[in-house]
Amino acid sequence: MAGELRVAIGGLGAIGAHLARALDAGVQGLRLTAVAARDQEKARRTIAGFRSAPALVALPELAEAADVVVEAAPAAVFESIAESAIARGRIFVPSSVGALLPRMHLVDRARETGARIVVPTGALLGLDAVRAAAEGDVSSVTIETRKPPRGLEGAPYLIENGIDVLGITTPRLVFKGNAFDAARGFPANVNVAAALALAGIGPERTMVEIWGDPTVTRNTHTIRVEAAAARLTMTIENVPSEENPRTGKITPLSILACLRGLTSTLKVGS
Repeated sequence: MAGELRVAIGGLGAIGAHLARALDAGVQGLRLTAVAARDQEKARRTIAGFRSAPALVALPELAEAADVVVEAAPAAVFESIAESAIARGRIFVPSSVGALLPRMHLVDRARETGARIVVPTGALLGLDAVRAAAEGDVSSVTIETRKPPRGLEGAPYLIENGIDVLGITTPRLVFKGNAFDAARGFPANVNVAAALALAGIGPERTMVEIWGDPTVTRNTHTIRVEAAAARLTMTIENVPSEENPRTGKITPLSILACLRGLTSTLKVGS
């Protein structure tokens, strides 16, 4: 089809597999051409029933077969996927936005190669409003994230500080600091905070609270923005994915909406 974009996906877990199935089912202007995953056998099983099976390649090879490279993999391989896509001037769509914050040199590299980095909204309500407010003066941006304890398990910050969240019976504040430090300590948990920081006043000034909360069943984010143009208070409760409680069911849907926006004749939202 003339004018369609070839899409490759790095990672076929809770996010990537859902996105791959949706693209294979048919999305106007988009065609799934390649996937990559650590577990090759599982990946083969995932794509076995596809109408048009994509190529199964190594992570650095994704960009060779696509115009758009979607990262939906563990943060540990983020840079491998990002660097190859950016080096070839592709559109790079990261789901691990928290992994982008300490790697802003990738933005400079994209400027050199002509690549684009397009951050999807993810679980963040009101991202357009935050971006609009940030065109003027913004005095403060804060985000409070509450997750069931199982969704925080294994975070580097908790391990380094000997914090056991699985045994808590009441809500517990486990982190308070800026978005840059939150991304480093909770790479699988703060993609919402990272996107908020990039849309607004930056990771150093965006303040984050992370709570382990056994009283909630959904990943809950409350955002407060004080700006010259508006005062924003937003709360969103995302249903955790069964495959990976660290992410929400809305995440792959958000990436799909982002991809549609790359080719849509009518695009709603900035």
